[in-house]
Amino acid sequence: MLKVYGSPLCPDCRECKANFDAHGIAYEEVNITGSMAELKEFLKLRDSLPVFDPCRERGSVGVPAIVKEDGSIELDWEALLKEMGLPVVYKEAANGQMCSLDGKNC
Repeated sequence: MLKVYGSPLCPDCRECKANFDAHGIAYEEVNITGSMAELKEFLKLRDSLPVFDPCRERGSVGVPAIVKEDGSIELDWEALLKEMGLPVVYKEAANGQMCSLDGKNC
């Protein structure tokens, strides 16, 4: 089963969740803004794995972060849907904004 780190405050995370739900994709949701323990769990990954280097460099949070069953991490939920042969069925933020640490995009 997939594990998705995200927040209901993030438009990209809401889009990911809506699409996964619409396609019946099973996943465990980890709300990083729901508890300090869940935030720390995410930060441990984010601060130690190279897949998050571009996120840290541009000041984005790095969510949604999808941990696949093989342990690899996908930061592009739309690419994951394409890999599964599924279309994007819900698009909230068509302008492509992403949450960033500087607060300019969320």
